[in-house]
Amino acid sequence: MTIPKFGLNRFDNRSVADFAADVKRAEALGWDVAFQNDAALGRRDAFVMLAAAALNTEHILLGPLIVNPVTRHPAVLASSIATVDELAPGRTLLGLGSGDNAVRQLGLRPSKVADFEAATRLITGLLSGESVEVGAPRPAFLQHHQPVPLWITAGGPRTLKMAGAYADGVFVRVGTSARSIGAALEDIRAGATSVGRDPASVRLGLIVDTVLVDDHEQALLMAKSMTAGYHELTPGSFERAGIEWNGPPPEQLKQEHGIFPDFHHHKDLAAGGKVLNFLPDEAAGLFTLWGGPEQIIEQALAFIRAAPVALDFVVLAPIPEPVWPDGGEKGYTARMATEVLPALRKELTVSEAGKD
Repeated sequence: MTIPKFGLNRFDNRSVADFAADVKRAEALGWDVAFQNDAALGRRDAFVMLAAAALNTEHILLGPLIVNPVTRHPAVLASSIATVDELAPGRTLLGLGSGDNAVRQLGLRPSKVADFEAATRLITGLLSGESVEVGAPRPAFLQHHQPVPLWITAGGPRTLKMAGAYADGVFVRVGTSARSIGAALEDIRAGATSVGRDPASVRLGLIVDTVLVDDHEQALLMAKSMTAGYHELTPGSFERAGIEWNGPPPEQLKQEHGIFPDFHHHKDLAAGGKVLNFLPDEAAGLFTLWGGPEQIIEQALAFIRAAPVALDFVVLAPIPEPVWPDGGEKGYTARMATEVLPALRKELTVSEAGKD
C-alpha cells in the first residue's frame, strides 16, 4: 500500500504575505501538499498566491485546486502553472475543473464535457512542449513549457471518463465508501481504455470533507449537513454509496428551514444537520470524516485501506472553513498535522511492512 500524500486546501487568504506564511507553516508542520482554490470574487489570484508560496517553501507540493477553462483561457492556465513551476521546480501540479461555483458567481456556465476535454488536451499539449493546432495561422507553442502534471477534479460519470482518457490523475469527491470510490474508478478506467491508454497509468486522489470537532453531537450534525449536500448537488451519489434519501426533497427542506445557498455552504452546518433526522448516523461516515482526532484516524485508516487502488493524494478539506487566524496550535492546520497525520502515516507504514 502506497502511503498517500496528505494535502490541505484552505489557507490564510487575508493577504498574499499571510498566505505564503501559512503555507510555510503547513510545510514545517508536515503537510505534503498545499492547494489554493480559484474564485475571482472570493479569493486573491491563485497563481500569484502560489508563486509567493513557492518562494517561501522548500519541498511542499503546490497547485491550484481548482482552476477552470471558463474564466481563464486554457493557454493562460498552461502559461501560469509553468511559470509557478519555475519557482518550485518539480513540485507543482495543475488541478483543473469545469467551473461550478467560481463561474456561476459571474453569471457564466461551467464548461461542457466536450469543451472541457478540448481544454484539457490543449493544456497537456502546451505543457509537454508540443505545437498545438488552435485554428490560428500558426500552431500554438508555449515557450516556457514545463512537464507539470494535470489533474482533473470530477464526480460525474462523463467527466470521470474524460479525465481517465486525458489527465495524469483524477481527484474525486464522492465520499469515503469503497463502493463509491470503486464506481468512480470504473468510469476512469473505462475512459482510459477507450483511447488505448493503460488504466493503471491514471493516478487517483480523494478530496474528503473533514469535520474536526471534538463535540460528538455537533460533529455529527455538521457531517450530516455535508452529507445532504452530496445528495442535493449530485443525487446519484447516494445510490453509488448504497443508501437511500428517505426524507423530503432538499429544496423543500431548504425553503422551510432557511438553508442557503445549499447544505454544503450554509452558515450554520449544525443547524442544517438538525433538519436531517431521517438520515442514519452511518450515512455521515460514507461521505465525511468527522469527530475528534481518534475518530478521524480510525475512519481515515478504514477508507484508505479499503480503497480499490492505492491513493496518491488525500485532500483533507476542513469543515467548516477556518476563520483566520485559525487558532494557532488549536486550529485545524496544526491539530491535523500533530494529532492525526503522524498516526495515519505510522499505521499505514506498519500495514505496508506487514505485507513483506
